[in-house]
Amino acid sequence: KYYTEGLEIYNGFIYESTGENGTSGIFKSNLKTGQLLQSKNLDEQYFGEGITILNSKIYQLTYKEKKGFVYDLNTLEQTSDFTFDSEQGWGMTNDGKNLIMSDGTNVLTFIDPVSLKTVKKLQVADNKGAILYLNELEYSGQFIYANIYTTENIVKIDVFSGKVVAVIDFQGILGSYHTKERIDVFNGIAINKETGKMYVTGKLWPKLFEIEL
Repeated sequence: KYYTEGLEIYNGFIYESTGENGTSGIFKSNLKTGQLLQSKNLDEQYFGEGITILNSKIYQLTYKEKKGFVYDLNTLEQTSDFTFDSEQGWGMTNDGKNLIMSDGTNVLTFIDPVSLKTVKKLQVADNKGAILYLNELEYSGQFIYANIYTTENIVKIDVFSGKVVAVIDFQGILGSYHTKERIDVFNGIAINKETGKMYVTGKLWPKLFEIEL
């Protein structure tokens, strides 16, 4: 039932940030059972976007408000907020040092988690040119994985050069799932650092897939 914008796996739990005004929030669930354990709703004026977890804090973007929120990892209580330069907030991850956000363009912005100021920007391209619509992000092994909005592709990006080194095609992964409920686009990447396995899903998708690349 969630309009998935951000997906994280941390210490065996799924953390999901959801979008759309009135249904945006952060939800913590048991990875094995899917049982909802904690939740924090955003005010209706905000459209939630990507999240990342760093130093026992959850950082969350909003879509068009140019504003982000910081939460305590254990309680999900908001501790502070911040503004960012990009016109829109889309996906978020971190490299263990800096927050990394996407904004729907081909540019990834690195943000200091303490000052919450921009550190640097990275342009993403393949051999044909700029890769636009970078959305949900996940960092692993000096690579950033990014959903390409409205496609069922994930690109693997070299974190130093911005070069796309691989494209992972998930076309048809959901299959012929017959439901009267709304199903939206492919979006959501999480890597379990304990097992190395990747999890993917979509906005309002009825399934979460555990995959191995």
